[in-house]
Amino acid sequence: MKQRGRHRRRKRGQALRAFLAGTALALTAAATMISASQATVAANPGTLKPLTSQAETAPLRLKESLVPKAALDRLSAGMGRPVGVSAVLGSADRPLRDALDCTAGERAALPVKPTATAAYCWDAADTRSWQAGAVTTSGDADDDGLWGANRVILSAWSRTGTAADDGGLARVAFVDANDLDRPTYSWALLAVPVDDGHDFRGLVSRVSGMVWYQNKLLVTASGDDGQALYVYDMNRVQRATVDSAAVGRVRGGWSAHGAQWVLPAVGSYRPADDAGAARPDYLSLDRSTAPDSLVASEWVSGEGDTGARMWRYGFSGAPGRSGLLATGSGGSARASEAYVTKASGSGPVLSYDSQWYLGRAAGTEGDHGTLWRQNTTNPAKTTRCGADETRNCWSGESESLSYWEQTGQVWSQSGRVLFALPLASIDRSLG
Repeated sequence: MKQRGRHRRRKRGQALRAFLAGTALALTAAATMISASQATVAANPGTLKPLTSQAETAPLRLKESLVPKAALDRLSAGMGRPVGVSAVLGSADRPLRDALDCTAGERAALPVKPTATAAYCWDAADTRSWQAGAVTTSGDADDDGLWGANRVILSAWSRTGTAADDGGLARVAFVDANDLDRPTYSWALLAVPVDDGHDFRGLVSRVSGMVWYQNKLLVTASGDDGQALYVYDMNRVQRATVDSAAVGRVRGGWSAHGAQWVLPAVGSYRPADDAGAARPDYLSLDRSTAPDSLVASEWVSGEGDTGARMWRYGFSGAPGRSGLLATGSGGSARASEAYVTKASGSGPVLSYDSQWYLGRAAGTEGDHGTLWRQNTTNPAKTTRCGADETRNCWSGESESLSYWEQTGQVWSQSGRVLFALPLASIDRSLG
């Protein structure tokens, strides 16, 4: 029976790869037909300009603020003993659909070139009124690519709508990726302790950047929660005991807007309240640096000549500070490296082996985006596709690039599609 099961999975995997290759051909043909109507892609942004002076790098500082342990312990005393990632995965009973079962409209969000080698779609009913955001994996969390014995993908979502209907709430899907033929997931609400740990509220923010490093999860925050990076402890997951639309302490226990789990923030990093201070909008992890580094970028409108800044922070190696940024005597994290790119309007950022990859969303809904690669010495390169070699080859709505070093894959998502492709294929596709 086990042998037949492996045979069925192998045949389905072969069919899926062939199907994705056919999808890429169809998308390439579509890109050829509509390239003339797509928004103009910015001129080649050239090389990266290093930022080295104190005046240039000082605005990139982030001030660390940690939630008092007493407040976190008080919340745990009220909600029950915290659990870890394995407990969340044990409850992962919601299936993802692979590309064979996705709709044509969902598959249209995939990159034209290079081709996705894995793709999954989220359930429409389960994600209705929610917007997909950033992705990170256990490949970021630990250098063996596993968290304990598990392969895990985290996918962030933000609720659309107004405050009256809980618009802005943020949640994370914990995806059990041990068997990528049958991935399943469970939801955890991102929360912030209040009232000295006697209660919690939901994080109200769009999550465009997210990195899981060691036992900490760092996510971007904006909107009602200001501009910040919020920090979560993956060993402090709390269980929601009441299934309702409410958030926080309710009659009979604790509710997380329908999620089974709650992640309460343990700290935050905020930029200085100064003109020109950087606002981290997108994040990724770079394991090719020593020490490993958190990569950040800001979003700047593609209109005008203002460049966008990209930079990195080192992680702390001090005892008791696993997963936190390295800070100086004043409690501020300083950028260890910074650049300006002329590829304004770009979103997701990835850095690896001195190369920087930047995604740019489509200018028109339904079109495809652009993916640039830049460094300090050579003009930028971009993926090309179609008969007229258009540069609109990337996913149109992708907001995240996460490199799983152990597998060589880059993970991202666009709309209701979660997908992966080798970094090597991205490099080969750059014209």
